[in-house]
Amino acid sequence: MIIGYGLYIRKKKVSISATIEDHIKSKIVRKGVDVITIITTVFGLIAAIGLGTTQINGGINHITDANFGLMTTILLCVLICTVACYSAWQGVNKGIKIFSKLNIIITLAILIFVFVTSDMSAILASFATATFYYIIDFIPMSLAIGSYNPGTEFLTDWTFYYWAFWLSWAPFTGIFIARISKGRTIRQLLLGVLIIPSLGTFFWFSVFGTSAFNLIDEWGVYNSQFSNVFSSIFVFFEHYPFATFLNITSAFLLISFLITSVDSAVFVLSMFTDNGSKNPSKTHRVVWSIFILLATIALVLLGNFKTDINVLEAVQRLLIITSLPFAFFIIIMLSYFIIGLRKTTKD
Repeated sequence: MIIGYGLYIRKKKVSISATIEDHIKSKIVRKGVDVITIITTVFGLIAAIGLGTTQINGGINHITDANFGLMTTILLCVLICTVACYSAWQGVNKGIKIFSKLNIIITLAILIFVFVTSDMSAILASFATATFYYIIDFIPMSLAIGSYNPGTEFLTDWTFYYWAFWLSWAPFTGIFIARISKGRTIRQLLLGVLIIPSLGTFFWFSVFGTSAFNLIDEWGVYNSQFSNVFSSIFVFFEHYPFATFLNITSAFLLISFLITSVDSAVFVLSMFTDNGSKNPSKTHRVVWSIFILLATIALVLLGNFKTDINVLEAVQRLLIITSLPFAFFIIIMLSYFIIGLRKTTKD
């Protein structure tokens, strides 16, 4: 919202530093913000591709009862980055838009299918209860106060890591959403980007979470069927009609969602490095696609050959470190935005 306001109302360039340039005149500080933005975005993207291709590989192994390894993961990286490069090359209204719409349609179809073939009353009750307690417990859970403190290990592996992940994705997703939101009001943006997607996410977790717990209750004994995060969704679908089709569709969706993440990130990174242009040159798009592919393959190879080192965990820790400045910068950016809005309202 802040970036979109600066881009279309204040006629600023496409960059994070543009949101503070009226208040902070130092070019070194503004350049530093943009450099950290690029580094954080790249690390967040590489970590996502590394984790995503590992899950896809695990899903393929589960579906085919095979044992595909390193080469399959590398081929998946090449496939995802190549298609993403083509999508970014085509631009926002052709490649990126088409893949995004396809993802949403298939995802909604799977969500509705699981909902209507599961215990709908239990899901709706869980959705209402969970949403209520989420709102009530939001602050104490966020601050890990008292009985809401799950311990340092859990906070590090989950809470802090996902905070860092979201912060690392915030610059490029925020700029990309701003880029495609011309003509929208602030109210429309809050509704379409914040409120509706959040409620959709709550409902998604209610549908799959409640259904998974119901399956465990039906089994009577839980033998860690869902313990492997890379194959648990495929195990879940095995207990529904059209299991094979659902699993193949899920693997396709994982690939497709990674493609839309990479193509939008490539497009935004290209805008960053092409002097803030809203339509960056195709050369920049190709260069960033190749760089992300090579960096991801390097990460995968390092993790394979250095088995004594958890490379993805190392990237996870690095994400937390590189994303930390954004936690403070967002507060500064929001403060300046509110001040600017108040001045505009008075004028």
